[in-house]
Amino acid sequence: HVQLVESGGGSVQAGGSLRLSCGVSGYAYYRNCMAWFRRAPGKQREAVAVIYDAAVMTWYSDSVKGRFAISRDSAKNTVDLQMNSLKPEDTATYYCAAAVAPYSRACRPDMDYRDWGQGTQVTVS
Repeated sequence: HVQLVESGGGSVQAGGSLRLSCGVSGYAYYRNCMAWFRRAPGKQREAVAVIYDAAVMTWYSDSVKGRFAISRDSAKNTVDLQMNSLKPEDTATYYCAAAVAPYSRACRPDMDYRDWGQGTQVTVS
């Protein structure tokens, strides 16, 4: 049973920064494909950033490219999302997700993520 626990959400003014962290525990085998998604009120869930293994490959949505950075600390079993230059449109509940990809190109924002965290709220005003 894989458990993902997000932390680091909160309220911040536009232009500010937040760092989200996702703790991964209880996995029987290595989840090499990790992602951050978000869902804003009244909108569909969207992928924000994806990382394969220890940053062998990363992907960002156009809306956050250049502002957000995903990273992984395998020793601590965490996946972080550094969010800079935050905008009101970044307001959403952010979710961590995990999957096993057979190779780096299979680690995509549209792959089947089987494990999800409970979410952490980010509010930008």
